Amino acid sequence: MSETMPEKATTPPLILVDGSSYLYRAFHASERANLRTKDGRPTGAIRVMTNMLRSLMRQYQDSHVAVIFDAKGKNFRHEMYSEYKATRKPMPDDLRSQIEPIHQIVRSLGLPLLMIDGVEADDVIGTLARQATENKVDTIISTGDKDIAQLVTEHVSLIDTMNDVFTDESGVESKFGIPAHLIIDYLALMGDSSDNIPGMPGVGQKTAIALLNGIGSIDEIAERLDEVAALGFRGSKNFAEKFIEHKDIVLLSRELATIKTDVELPLSIDDLVMTPFDKESLLSLFQEYEFKTLVADLEKDSSETPAAEKEPAPTGEYHTITDKTEFQTWLKKLEVAELIAFDTETTSLDYMVAELVGVSFAVELGKAAYVPVAHDYLGVPEQLGRDWVLEQLKPLLESADKQKVGQNLKYDESVLARYGIQMKGIAFDTMLESYVLNSVGTRHNMDALADYYLDYKTIKYEDIAGKGAKQLTFNQIELEKAAPYAAEDADITLRLHQAIWEQLKTEPSLETVFKTIEMPLVDILSRIERQGALVDASLLNQQSLEIGQRLKELEKAAHDEAGQEFNLSSPKQLQELLFEKLQLPVIKKTPKGQPSTAEEVLQELALDYPLPKLILEHRGLSKLKSTYTDKLPKMINASSGRIHTSYHQAVTATGRLSSSDPNLQNIPVRTPEGRRVRQAFIAPEGYKLVAADYSQIELRIMAHLSGDKGLLDAFSQGLDIHKATAAEVFGVALDDVTTDQRRSAKAINFGLIYGMSSFGLAKQLGVSRKSAQEYIDLYFERYPGVLRYMEETKAFARENGYVETIFGRRLYLSEINARNGMRRQGAERTAINAPMQGTAADIIKRAMICVDQWLASSGLDARVIMQVHDELVLEVAEEQLNTVVEGIKAQMASAAELSVPLLVEAGVGDNWDEAH
Repeated sequence: MSETMPEKATTPPLILVDGSSYLYRAFHASERANLRTKDGRPTGAIRVMTNMLRSLMRQYQDSHVAVIFDAKGKNFRHEMYSEYKATRKPMPDDLRSQIEPIHQIVRSLGLPLLMIDGVEADDVIGTLARQATENKVDTIISTGDKDIAQLVTEHVSLIDTMNDVFTDESGVESKFGIPAHLIIDYLALMGDSSDNIPGMPGVGQKTAIALLNGIGSIDEIAERLDEVAALGFRGSKNFAEKFIEHKDIVLLSRELATIKTDVELPLSIDDLVMTPFDKESLLSLFQEYEFKTLVADLEKDSSETPAAEKEPAPTGEYHTITDKTEFQTWLKKLEVAELIAFDTETTSLDYMVAELVGVSFAVELGKAAYVPVAHDYLGVPEQLGRDWVLEQLKPLLESADKQKVGQNLKYDESVLARYGIQMKGIAFDTMLESYVLNSVGTRHNMDALADYYLDYKTIKYEDIAGKGAKQLTFNQIELEKAAPYAAEDADITLRLHQAIWEQLKTEPSLETVFKTIEMPLVDILSRIERQGALVDASLLNQQSLEIGQRLKELEKAAHDEAGQEFNLSSPKQLQELLFEKLQLPVIKKTPKGQPSTAEEVLQELALDYPLPKLILEHRGLSKLKSTYTDKLPKMINASSGRIHTSYHQAVTATGRLSSSDPNLQNIPVRTPEGRRVRQAFIAPEGYKLVAADYSQIELRIMAHLSGDKGLLDAFSQGLDIHKATAAEVFGVALDDVTTDQRRSAKAINFGLIYGMSSFGLAKQLGVSRKSAQEYIDLYFERYPGVLRYMEETKAFARENGYVETIFGRRLYLSEINARNGMRRQGAERTAINAPMQGTAADIIKRAMICVDQWLASSGLDARVIMQVHDELVLEVAEEQLNTVVEGIKAQMASAAELSVPLLVEAGVGDNWDEAH
């Protein structure tokens, strides 16, 4: 088996593509990337297979080519053995929907397509390969299916086009340990779980290989059973007896595993001729499935087939700048360019410690330059000085009039700030362009975007730096490897901007979200991150000690309750203890059928049993200790004396910010221990912390979106919304609402926002499902506008494939029309919630922009140090507290105009918990 093809034979080989095998593999290879059209239709398998076929057509332009798929329905093997393939899971809806499109593309490419009823694709391939051999034509089968190795002969070989692996007779023997003519017997002895071929019980790979190499085929084994014991493999002495017992199963398995080579076909190999591609049909298909590069190829109106088009690979014009003359030439290009793609290379992903190693830029497609300034490996060529290069670039980088585009430019801005450069003119960010265009269409890192939008594979960092503990930092990488990688980053950024912006600017609402919300936030977040938050390390260390002691107490109490010692963190030991020894009820099972010990299961069990309650408390404290009280003191930056989180704009589907290192969004607020962690976030001397938070913002957005008169009136009058809801639902006067009634109303209010069912509400309130449904029905009777909004939103999502926030941000819902009821209902719940959660995200982002502009113009001694959910946390000089608190509340309240007032609550304290 080799990684490259051998030289072509004089006579072009026949190429047979195992379409069914590739379609499954293409689907699973692309599923993680979640490639979809804007309206949510899956396209990953179509895209991967189309590119694979184009590659194959380029390589074998003179060959006869056919693509073979399985026909629908059962085949002759099901008649032989009713359980054939019975263990296979049903085909996913997302894969089924891509079958017909790939068939259409195959035909439009001019490739013969075969599907024969009653047999499988393998049988058609086997028959054509036999015909070709009889006609003295070599055959190459493009497949990833191991079963087809049985067809390999001197004249038939395999190629896995996805991995570019070629397999001939020696390759089969190298891979399987047996010659190709014994593959059928190999499969028959071992069986095949994927096809549910039974095989001989107790025979695995090693035994099968020992038998086949030691004696021969199944027929030979049957004749020479007395020789098997001498082979010495495990179980060889008893093999003869077992073989006689199971011989019928083995022979059936051999029949099932044997690929037919005598299928009656409607055409011969001479008919397998590529015809001219149907440009009009292909263009329509490529446009429908949003394959931008393929559309561009076709629209060039080239006489070549799409298969002959080259990948848009940037090659040949990448420069490594190591002398001042060439640098000045490039600097002049940058100074006159309308848009500059810019990127930095550094020693770390941590912007607070990263040292600048080099910069790259591009101003036209396919041309880019890398300026190394701090590579320091042995024998490195002379480079331009970092200080000198930055001095030359500083006017350009700090000019608001010189537009820049980058991929995650917030990081580059923060790195440059360490060298005294305040980057301006950040006009575009390809990560954010992709995110706003379709937050769930793909991941938004450069590698994924280049693959999705450009059909281009970028150089991976691991390719030049290695992996694991021995991975090099960028300054240690040789220029010969580092420069193409760095220059490619700038070039691909420019290409991505051109590709994505063309789509984004055709959607006015999305363009507005990008320009007025996401891009202004880049600079604000960079400054908040660099500002950091002050924490009291001694307080956290003390809390760690106390939690450690409490964990020991909980562990002992759990052991006492269980009557034995066990590992509280081991799901396996918990399963055995809770469900086998103590016989607690099994609430839920894992995908493998084991009783689940997940948190929601333990929470339900904890209502009735003491041990799960102890385990839950132990888990919560253990996580708090490892994530915060132990970790935060170690994250204090040596230079600033503060911790510096990283905010992420392109992670959550709905537009909310997330944060990491540390994650500020997950610090518990309802437990005393969580609040103590917040107490460690402190104000410096002479300052106070101000925490300003939107009150019930998602319920207010619900009132606005639904236009329900009851909700609008309650908010406009400043009523306690949960109390007002309780009064309506339970039919009592506002003053007569009990605590329990308010609690139930609160559960209904928030439950409906998140699409909670009557079952979920019943569970939360501890009432019957019937009672919970009656509460929901009463709610919708009192607030009919809410029900109308929910139904209209689901209908809009089903028709358009997405929902929108008030400001035009979209969330695409790929499962909204799924056949699977649970997946469809999940998408419907998301459809209801996303406009509220997304609008809340937009509002807090708009508030950050308003507050930032106000603080900049006011000259007040105050700065935002954190953003968590719907809350802004600021450090404020004590003497300016009143002015800032009133100003912040006013700025945040004006971030959006809703049909109800936006209420902002602000608190003041020496620490975050006190201010909350």
